[in-house]
Amino acid sequence: MTIDVGQTFFFTSGRFSRMAVAIVLLAVAGCSSTNTAGPAVATQGAQDTGTFPNLNIKPQVAAPQFSDAERNARLAELKADENRQAAKRGGAPITNQAALTDLAKKHGDQTLKQIEGKCDPALDPNCK
Repeated sequence: MTIDVGQTFFFTSGRFSRMAVAIVLLAVAGCSSTNTAGPAVATQGAQDTGTFPNLNIKPQVAAPQFSDAERNARLAELKADENRQAAKRGGAPITNQAALTDLAKKHGDQTLKQIEGKCDPALDPNCK
């Protein structure tokens, strides 16, 4: 019975109406473009010049590279910002990875207890 329904739906007049709807949709979609002056010149992208690039010519750089002194100065700025943020939160920056891992193990269990509702009054004064 399913085959008969499928045959009726897909191979009779329904097919012609679906094709007509598809043609109308394609025609409307093709005519809905607002660009009437041809392709936009301002759009820059990959352009096919029909030739292969010459790899022997050094490409132009967009900006000059950092010197070692500039790099060190910017890294020092970042470290100073890091230390300033650590001072705001009341502690020195932790630079030892083992200490961070140990802190994560201990702090993770405490956080899960608070999330699950099994909070510790010593850690959270609002815990009941």
